[in-house]
Amino acid sequence: MNGLAEAASRWAIEPDYVDVFGRCHRASAEALTRLIEAMRMAGIEPQPVGPAIRPLAAYQGDGRRYWALAVQLYAVHSRRNWGIGDFTDLACLVDLAATHGAAAVGLNPLHALFIDRPEHASPYAPNSRLFLNPIYIDVDAVPEFPGRSSRLNAEIAALRATRRIAYARVAEIKLDALRLAHRAFRDHAGSARRADFDAYRAEQGDRLLRFACFEVLRRRYAPAPWWDWPLRWRHPDRRDLEEFRHIEDEACEFHEFLQWIADRQMARCAEIARRRGMPIGLYTDLAIGIDPHGADAWSEQKSMLHAVTIGAPPDEFNPAGQNWGLLYFNPHALPKDDFAAIRRLMRTAMRHAGAVRLDHVLGLKRIYMIPAASSAHDGAYVRFPFAEQLRTIVEESRRARCIVIGEDLGTVPDDFRATVARWGLWSSRVMLFEREHDGRFRPPNAYPERAIASFATHDLPLYRSWITAHDLQLKQELGLDPGESSEARVRAQQFLREATTQYARRFHEDDVTAIAAFLAATPCRLVAISMEDVLGLSDPINIPGTTAQYPNWRHKLPVALEDLGDHDGLRRIAEVFAQAGRAIAE
Repeated sequence: MNGLAEAASRWAIEPDYVDVFGRCHRASAEALTRLIEAMRMAGIEPQPVGPAIRPLAAYQGDGRRYWALAVQLYAVHSRRNWGIGDFTDLACLVDLAATHGAAAVGLNPLHALFIDRPEHASPYAPNSRLFLNPIYIDVDAVPEFPGRSSRLNAEIAALRATRRIAYARVAEIKLDALRLAHRAFRDHAGSARRADFDAYRAEQGDRLLRFACFEVLRRRYAPAPWWDWPLRWRHPDRRDLEEFRHIEDEACEFHEFLQWIADRQMARCAEIARRRGMPIGLYTDLAIGIDPHGADAWSEQKSMLHAVTIGAPPDEFNPAGQNWGLLYFNPHALPKDDFAAIRRLMRTAMRHAGAVRLDHVLGLKRIYMIPAASSAHDGAYVRFPFAEQLRTIVEESRRARCIVIGEDLGTVPDDFRATVARWGLWSSRVMLFEREHDGRFRPPNAYPERAIASFATHDLPLYRSWITAHDLQLKQELGLDPGESSEARVRAQQFLREATTQYARRFHEDDVTAIAAFLAATPCRLVAISMEDVLGLSDPINIPGTTAQYPNWRHKLPVALEDLGDHDGLRRIAEVFAQAGRAIAE
């Protein structure tokens, strides 16, 4: 094993790790061997580590404390959308949030998914992180759209009325409508519209060419994955793609058209935030990895580590560990062209954002990798060029004047948070995790300043679910290990009530406004409250480890967007933050 451990170390693979419970785990010989082989197959030799780089601080904002309203955009229910939240809904949400004093609207990842496979709805398994999901386009707002028929109106009304998002049908009718708009654009676009489209194409350059060609090729050779396509299209050069783009002009232009429309509609949301005086505006989310079958995996083949997926080792909330089934970077390929792959991601994520969340930011230093067809237990951590990636991210943060927030939860390496803080990245502090060894909740003054504080995350129970133990019951019904006994939850609930006693005096003790008041009292520069918690919902957004067992990423908000302005829960949350000095001054 010593020789194998030395070989693993050379390839930046850690032969052992300490879990969240303080126990040491040694990776199996098979896991180490298969990870080494995957790196050798990539054909890029490990490079010597350069000197400790002097930290440069990321953009920090204006120094004040604010709050953000967090939403899952797809879940927004309005009387005008097509059965799924869209960019016009987002524009209205931005306006609503500003009216209530919020500095930002936090969003789920809006990355391009597989629009012809809409039931694969997880925003954290993207086709491409460099482009947007066109399902969020407001078709009615596209100038070239000829308008709805009475039959389409009836179908949209039916889709609006469903309790869960009917992704397949929503995508189908939107794509049909957008094809009509694209044909009208090709035939009748004015000079200003055509010039703007051409400017967008020129700005996006090679990556848009590759994305559009991939989408057309993917449909041509479906259901075969790209590595089983004809040899010419598995690793095409630019000349081949330009020729293909010329031959398949209309089909490729359609995907470019979708991205142009999505980009411009999202830009409008950011502009509304600026006009309303929101110091942050859009708070976007960058997923940690990509779907192995997608455009980025095909376009960035030399940057990715194939035959390996990423995940997390077992922890207190997920005792079986997690295999996310996502592709990730090859650490030895990342330095190419001054970390160009990281730079592209940052520029995309920050394009219309005042803050960006880096999902599983721990991956900047190391990430848990699992050989193909292995269980989540049988993986190992792989090291990455930490300081160099931080430098790249900070440079892009300063260029875009965009705050960077790292989702630093889970098995956190020693000194990780301190190092990241020196570079000016903010931490994520989740109240459910901010507890002492005996289970008591840490007081507000124990939270750091450069952080975003929240009660939970999209992978954890909503407040109403947690305080009633609905989440434990639901996991048991699904045959999952809840990771917590009923007795332990009762004790934790009592600890929470003790922690929020002084804030609950003005509210019902089980009201989320007491949680908001507790979080508002922290020094954290930003506090996020989810729309689901504002509305007092119980059904989880996502249950890790489930696919068909539970309708992840499908629940709609029960209150229409048009009625949220007068919603008592939102009004009271806004008052809490205003009293704590966190409201924006318009």
